[in-house]
Amino acid sequence: MSSPVTTARPAAGPGGVIHDIGYRRYAGPRLGRAYATRSLFVHSLRTAYGLGRSTLAKLFPWGILVVLVGIAAIFVAIQSQLPPGVTERVFTYWQFPTQTNVLVLFFCAVAAPELVSRDLRGGVLPLYFSRPLSRADYPVAKFAALVSAVFLLLLVPLLALFLGSAFSQDSMGAVADEFGLFLQGVVVAALTAVLFSAIALLIASLSGRRAVAAALIVGAFILTTPLLLVLQLLAWANATVDGELTGAGEQLFQLSFLASPFTIVEGIGGWLFDPDEPLVGPYGPLYLVVTLAIVATCLLLTLVRYRKVAR
Repeated sequence: MSSPVTTARPAAGPGGVIHDIGYRRYAGPRLGRAYATRSLFVHSLRTAYGLGRSTLAKLFPWGILVVLVGIAAIFVAIQSQLPPGVTERVFTYWQFPTQTNVLVLFFCAVAAPELVSRDLRGGVLPLYFSRPLSRADYPVAKFAALVSAVFLLLLVPLLALFLGSAFSQDSMGAVADEFGLFLQGVVVAALTAVLFSAIALLIASLSGRRAVAAALIVGAFILTTPLLLVLQLLAWANATVDGELTGAGEQLFQLSFLASPFTIVEGIGGWLFDPDEPLVGPYGPLYLVVTLAIVATCLLLTLVRYRKVAR
C-alpha cells in the first residue's frame, strides 16, 4: 500500500516578495506598419536638417539654406534696380535649381549618409526590421524624407524670389504671371530633388561610414562632368567653318547633357519652359524618360540592397 504524497512547504522565515510598482501591459490600439513608416519618415526629415540634434549637426544644412536664400535675395535686389520698361530678367525660376545644384549636391552628400549610413554602422537595422516595418518600408521612408528635405531646400529660396518679385509688380495680372513662372521653378525643383535623392541614397546605403559615403556621392556626381565635356568637345569638333553645329555634331551636343545629373534636369526644364531655344533640341521627352529610368533603377537597387543587409 502506497503512502500519501506530501508537498514540501517552504521553511518558515523571511521569503521573496513580489512588489507591484505599477507597470501595466499596453492595452491601447496597435498603430501598425503605416504609423511606423510615417514616424520613420518624420524622424528622417528632422535628421536631414539636424533638428533634435546638436548645434553642429544643424550648421551645415541650415547654412546651405541660408546661402540659397541669400542668392535669391541678391537676384531680387538686382531685378528691382532695373529701370522701368526693361523686360529682361536677372533670374529665371526654372533655372534657379539648376544654377544652384552644386549646393544641392553638398546637401545630399551630408544628409543621405546621416539617414542611412549611421544605421548601418550602428547595427540597428535588425531592430527596425523586427516588426512592423518591412525591408521595403525602410528605404521608401528614407527616400521620401530625403526628397522632401531637398525639395524644401529649393522651395524656400524660390518662395523668396516670388515674394520679392510679386511685391514689385503693379497689377494683379502681373502677379498671376509671376506665380505661373514660380510654378515652373517648383516643377524643376521637384525633379531635381527626386533625381539627386535617388542617386545619393543608393550610394550612401553602400557604406556604413558617413565620410566615405559623402565622398562617394560627391565623386559620382563630379566624375560625370568630364564625360559631358568630352562629348561636347567631340560635337564641336564636327562644327562648320562658321562655328555652327549641324548633323551628327548637333545631335551629339543635344544628347551630351544626358551624361551628367547636373544637366539632365536642365534639359527637361528647357524642353518644357523654353521651347523656342531648347538646349536639347527635340530630345526633351528622352531626357524625361532617362530621368525616370535612373530614379526607378536607383530605387530598385536600394530595395535589393536592403533585402540582403542585416541578415
